[in-house]
Amino acid sequence: MPQSADKILDHELLFREPEYQELFKNKKEQFEYNHSDEKIGQVIEWTKTEDYKQKNFARDSLTVNPAKACQPLGAVYVANGFHKTLSFVHGSQGCVAYYRSHFSRHFKEPTSCVSSSMTEDAAVFGGLNNMVDGLANAYNLYKPDMIAVSTTCMAEVIGDDLNAFIKTSKEKGSVPAEFDVPFAHTPAFVGSHITGYDNALLGVLQHFWDGKAGTAEKLERVPDDSINFIAGFDGFVVGNMKEMRRIFSLFGVKVNVLCDPSGSWSTPTDGEFRMYEGGTTKEEVIAGLHAKATIVFQEYCCEKTSKYIAEKGQEVVVLNAPVGVAGTDEFLMAISRLTGKPIPAELELERGLLVDAMADSQAHLHGKRYALYGDPDQMLGYAQFLLELGAEPAHVLATNGNEAWAAKVQALFDSSPYGAGCKVYPKRDLWHMRSLLFTEPVDFLIGNTYGKYLERDTGTPLVRMVFPIFDRHHYHRFPTWGYEGGMRVLVNLLDEFFETLDANTIVPGKTDYSYDIIR
Repeated sequence: MPQSADKILDHELLFREPEYQELFKNKKEQFEYNHSDEKIGQVIEWTKTEDYKQKNFARDSLTVNPAKACQPLGAVYVANGFHKTLSFVHGSQGCVAYYRSHFSRHFKEPTSCVSSSMTEDAAVFGGLNNMVDGLANAYNLYKPDMIAVSTTCMAEVIGDDLNAFIKTSKEKGSVPAEFDVPFAHTPAFVGSHITGYDNALLGVLQHFWDGKAGTAEKLERVPDDSINFIAGFDGFVVGNMKEMRRIFSLFGVKVNVLCDPSGSWSTPTDGEFRMYEGGTTKEEVIAGLHAKATIVFQEYCCEKTSKYIAEKGQEVVVLNAPVGVAGTDEFLMAISRLTGKPIPAELELERGLLVDAMADSQAHLHGKRYALYGDPDQMLGYAQFLLELGAEPAHVLATNGNEAWAAKVQALFDSSPYGAGCKVYPKRDLWHMRSLLFTEPVDFLIGNTYGKYLERDTGTPLVRMVFPIFDRHHYHRFPTWGYEGGMRVLVNLLDEFFETLDANTIVPGKTDYSYDIIR
């Protein structure tokens, strides 16, 4: 036996043992009915050509490995950002298991979320009974202060009405009549996780500001000097939210953070399980209506929410996930203008330190070509920082990016000499990216864990800076926004550059002429 009490092998080595190799060989020969290795090799080589790329980019009815998730994932993210709030997804258990596991694998923390457990009978007769029973169970078992409801494909296809279902559930005693149950319809077959984030956050704000689905009086806005901050869907929220709160604190600004899941995904191991930790309170949500202005860090992630807040009479400042010097400058100057307060000396010092670090390292990154994919705002932030470094964001791809986003990226390219020849790809997927990496190669790829297959296939080194990151730990604990975040991103880019340089110069007597101690 390859595995025994005297010989414990990890999976990395276990499946290299002769018994397993024989099993794999037999499976391939007797059950897979595969084409010959020669034929497979020919097809693989063809997929690396310009001819195949043209055919690949011509497809319009098929998506292969999109760089996005579905709407309810964004809604679950939002629910985790409010104090003692339980995410309740009206749909099947399998869908909710995916949302929980996706966040838990990235943040390495448990993610609480329940479902109405819809099955085939609910698909035929509707999910009202599931909602009635599900809300009652969730309320009594987990004792939240609020339950945020969203939907999956099944509930949307059959047309379940959340507003009516929640009111009926309250009439049947599932939860008290005054209990807060904000909701949002989040059909998974359109949009993406950032659309779901937008819909869910809008649903929470509308619930409290517009009279709790017609069961209370609408709130009247009484402007004050506070500032709202909305971060958007952010895989680095634990590090970034701490950094954003620090910046507002340095300004001495009263800030209402509308949706803060950073506490939920960063809890200590001290013997106490914290099902609910941190998050925006109901009082803060209500206070948000009266704020002087709202700063939104992700324009394309919060389109409906931004419009709604502006209609309430607030100034809304929309940014694009600022990374590096110029993006952070714009953010800080917005705070200064809105509050009338000068930019703190401590932040001016941090800016100088980031500029100094960039100057120290620019020779290594200058002229390097990058391909990057992810959410629209994040891609704008990263592309801007690459241009500041003198690098070239040659291919910028967002499956959930639209034409307006593409025009904004192109304008960014046009603003810098390093953007010449760079291209933007809205509504494209990772199979398109594969063709680009083969036919128009770059030096590095910026993406998420799924990019490791592109790295293996094309040989393009991967820098992991996009949600989700499953195969590395604790990246989410460090900021990517602000000057401090820019420093972290800079180090990530440099680390991958130096690792790749070492790997390419490691053979003694052949390539180690550049295997240097000092870089």
